[in-house]
Amino acid sequence: MCPEIPAGAVLAWRGKVKDVYDYGDDLLLYFTDRISAFDEVLKDEIPEKGRYLCLTSELLLRKGSRVYPNHIVKRIGDRTLLVVRAKRIDIEFIVRGYLYGSAWRAYSSGRRTISGVRLPGGLKIAEKLPGPILTPTTKSTIGHDMEISKEKAIGSGLITVEEWAELEETSLRLYEFYGELFRNRGLILADIKLEFGRTGDGLMMIDEPPTHDSARIWTEKYYEPGRFQEDHCLDKEFLRAYLRISGGATRLPAQVIEQIAARVRGSYEILVGRRNVDELGLKGLEEVI
Repeated sequence: MCPEIPAGAVLAWRGKVKDVYDYGDDLLLYFTDRISAFDEVLKDEIPEKGRYLCLTSELLLRKGSRVYPNHIVKRIGDRTLLVVRAKRIDIEFIVRGYLYGSAWRAYSSGRRTISGVRLPGGLKIAEKLPGPILTPTTKSTIGHDMEISKEKAIGSGLITVEEWAELEETSLRLYEFYGELFRNRGLILADIKLEFGRTGDGLMMIDEPPTHDSARIWTEKYYEPGRFQEDHCLDKEFLRAYLRISGGATRLPAQVIEQIAARVRGSYEILVGRRNVDELGLKGLEEVI
């Protein structure tokens, strides 16, 4: 049992990076230093990762509650959030404002319709889209999440027509809200993934707001469309890019761990106005390797 987990809490399950405890009518989310990529938990941990993810999550959940209800009750210690228990809707509502990741891979292979949205030709990697688009996927406990359409999500019983309409609008509103908050700190929120759950009081946002682990976060100072953004990103894409280059290395070199830790810590410190990007000591992949 972790020191800040109260007596009476019972470990319910271990996620890739968070441990979840039953605690009366609520849940406790304990943020570990584990890190995952490509649906696998890596052997190496990232120092202080859980602490900074927990602090970032609390900060953004508090602010985001102005837009839509979420599950936060309070923070306990540096790594634990007490949250409302909800029944998860097994869909990730991914909102993209820029062409990157799987959307870019699909687009560059010739696809022009992404999750039912027709995109113009001639777009470059990392280019800002004409408007934010919703690209939902399934939410799987094991294995890879798969793209899912509105019609399939409703037809399979994952969600009702009314719930979809509410959460589609809410996802776009939250992306706009958080995007403005990040812009005010010199950051670009390229995309986010959101989860929602059902409670006796209605729907609410659950799990994480846009953090190092659940969003793509770029710096306005070093942003340039048409190129990869990993050298100055504050998200997990730096790790994914390293693993692609290294052929899926099973252990991380010390300098890669240091750079991941700098990005997790840095995203929080920039959001609270404690540092700017040039004070984080970020290095690009080529320099690290």
